[in-house]
Amino acid sequence: MGVGTSVLAIDAGNSKTDVAVIAAGGEVVGSARGGGFQPPQVGVEAAVDILADAVTRAFTEAGVDSVGHVSACLANADLPVEERELAAALRRRAWGRGVDVRNDTFAVLRAGLLEDAEPRGVAVVCGAGINCVGMLPDGRTARFPAIGRISGDWGGGGGLAEEALWYAARAEDGRGEATALREALPAHFGLASMYALIEALHLGSIAPVRRHELTPVLFATAAAGDAVARSLVDRMADEVVAMSTVALDRLGLLGEETPVLLGGSVLAARHPQLDDRVRALLADRAPKAVPRVVAARPVLGAALLGLDQVGAPVEVHARVRGHYEAAQGAGDVGTWGG
Repeated sequence: MGVGTSVLAIDAGNSKTDVAVIAAGGEVVGSARGGGFQPPQVGVEAAVDILADAVTRAFTEAGVDSVGHVSACLANADLPVEERELAAALRRRAWGRGVDVRNDTFAVLRAGLLEDAEPRGVAVVCGAGINCVGMLPDGRTARFPAIGRISGDWGGGGGLAEEALWYAARAEDGRGEATALREALPAHFGLASMYALIEALHLGSIAPVRRHELTPVLFATAAAGDAVARSLVDRMADEVVAMSTVALDRLGLLGEETPVLLGGSVLAARHPQLDDRVRALLADRAPKAVPRVVAARPVLGAALLGLDQVGAPVEVHARVRGHYEAAQGAGDVGTWGG
């Protein structure tokens, strides 16, 4: 395959990386999966090494050693300065003549936009954390720093787990109101009390990474009617709608019919209370918004963004989308990570 306008698509989340080599005609000729992308923890070059392993395998399958354009949607590329730093690191690898780096939320947005000639919409991703971006066909975007509480963020799977622990701990010792989370959270780990769970988390006998397991416990407790758990789910919905309506407003889209794409493990699970409240609040605050849960793998979005960059025709976009829709129909839907 000649380089031509071929695209290397990279979707790198905290927990996994997906890459794909797209031929000029839209055929997916190479793909691979690798580890998580965490430059804040390991440094930029070590994080890019993780990408390099997957890219090498995809290039080998495709029979190439470079492409015309690299479209990389990366976790932890939260600020423009980080995008520039990561783009420079990818250019040093010489994977393609052109390199475009964006936050990985843009991959979810582009994957969920069915109108391939008009990339217009807003996406909210709620996985381990929460983020929101918007895009117009002329290239204008809306986004948030999304680096935690210092940038005003609340929620995501990790944040919900922390809140659930906080309320359960206070219920245990009497500082807070009663909640079934007090029993449900330690029971998930086979422990008898919140005190035992606090001790296990503090001393490391339960690894910190396992805290994310408590998010489904929170949703199950809410579904059973617990008032505290339900209030946290409601607040999560409020945050999703607050971010999406602000993004719509920044792009002048509140008065236009516009897709609002919902992605990430928390939103893709379609918990009835969360899903229903998000839709009800959007109907009230942004009546023309069209909410839609994104099931496609985000690497599709990275590929479509790359095809946008090289000016590929609509039929090429459609061919790539068809490949991933067929894979989804066969059960290869991937997993969402924050």
